Amino acid sequence: MSTSSAALRSVKQILPAAPRHWVGDGFHVHPVFSNKAFTEELSPFLMFDYAVPEHFKPNNGSPRGVGQHPHRGFETVTIAFKGEVEHADSMGNRDVIKPGDVQWMTAGRGIIHQEFHSNEFSKKGGEFEMCQLWVNLPKKNKMTKPHYQAIVDKNIPIVDLKEASVDGEECSEDTVGSVRVIAGSFLGTKGPASTFSPVELWDATIQKKGTVVDLPFPDDYNCIVFVRRGEIDIIAEKGDAKRVESQGVALMKQEGGTIRIKTAQKNTSLLIMGGLPLNEPIAARGPFVMNTWDEINKANMDYMMGKFGK
Repeated sequence: MSTSSAALRSVKQILPAAPRHWVGDGFHVHPVFSNKAFTEELSPFLMFDYAVPEHFKPNNGSPRGVGQHPHRGFETVTIAFKGEVEHADSMGNRDVIKPGDVQWMTAGRGIIHQEFHSNEFSKKGGEFEMCQLWVNLPKKNKMTKPHYQAIVDKNIPIVDLKEASVDGEECSEDTVGSVRVIAGSFLGTKGPASTFSPVELWDATIQKKGTVVDLPFPDDYNCIVFVRRGEIDIIAEKGDAKRVESQGVALMKQEGGTIRIKTAQKNTSLLIMGGLPLNEPIAARGPFVMNTWDEINKANMDYMMGKFGK
């Protein structure tokens, strides 16, 4: 069983915001993990696309987005912050992911799906912000039956954040922020997502500049801190601090069970994620993630033969 210690985690590497690119015509994203995507350093996470807030004009034509495409061997996690994403797949599922909602889709042995701005959002236009994470499946679960979890905002528990006591100094008992627990657990509160391996995914907000918070995190898990909005310093033992700017990401060393964060701007928002490394080979090509290249070739053949989504 994984535990968290009081020792502070330090930063292994900071990845600055990568240049944006379009996925289809609806998602203008930063590839957050850059050249670290699909590496064991991030396991069980694979890839992370983040679309910063962007205004879209009303659209009376075809909705913007990505048409039908296949996946096998992993899960997609879509979080809507602003605007709406409409999903449809070959299993007959259709749903709208609204602000605050999360869709956790298990591609498993194969699914074909599409993702667009919802019809309602397309007609009205407005600000759009979302992200999509890819989470690897253990070898034994890669060919599981496809399914998805529609996790609505109201069913995601929120835990209050208190200011940390640093060097014995007294601190306020006031609430300084909050954590939405999507997966895993935070301070004993469990998130609603069901996962195939131990995974943590938290959506944290801290209101004031200069606030210090301590976030316990299992010390044998990989850990990633993404700054969605604002700037932070991550403080290690002896007070050493590393600055992470907006849309930057910190890959943490796998030592110590507490992440100490000091905000450098007000209204800072973070995504904190990680999990127990799978320690299995990663073979990734396009929309397929397996353990061997033979399995990738088999995925291509199965897709072309119409075996996905059954």
